[in-house]
Amino acid sequence: MVDEESPETGPRPHVGYWHLWTDAEGVSHQTECALTDYHLKQVGEAAAQWNDKQERSEATVVFTVQPVGWVGDWHENPAPQWIVVLKGRWWIESMDGVRIEQGPGEFSFGEDQGCVERDGRRGHKSGTIGDEPAVLMTVQLHVDPIRTPCHID
Repeated sequence: MVDEESPETGPRPHVGYWHLWTDAEGVSHQTECALTDYHLKQVGEAAAQWNDKQERSEATVVFTVQPVGWVGDWHENPAPQWIVVLKGRWWIESMDGVRIEQGPGEFSFGEDQGCVERDGRRGHKSGTIGDEPAVLMTVQLHVDPIRTPCHID
């Protein structure tokens, strides 16, 4: 296995994502994080590529289409899950008031389970942006949530 940067492969990648997580008081927050544990590896005869292999677990893949004008009032993610925007745009607001917007190719990790209701807010609120539906792919992990931001690298 090759594991060094070179002029052909460039530097070790840092790929950004947003992490929606719950603190010890049950309040959700969003923190900008990065996947950084990349290693160069060849797949068969193909040239080496950077891979950040995540821990193995059972998972469920769910594709969603959120209609134009859709708003998901305050709720928690059903499980710790990767959320990848395939088409359209959407927004996510955490209990601390942070609101992010994402479009195609951007992704986040929703791990806001165990929130406590505060001022009518629990978990997060989300919705579509613009005049086309938001098409998302979620990978729901069958694992317990962790209450630490950016624990996935």
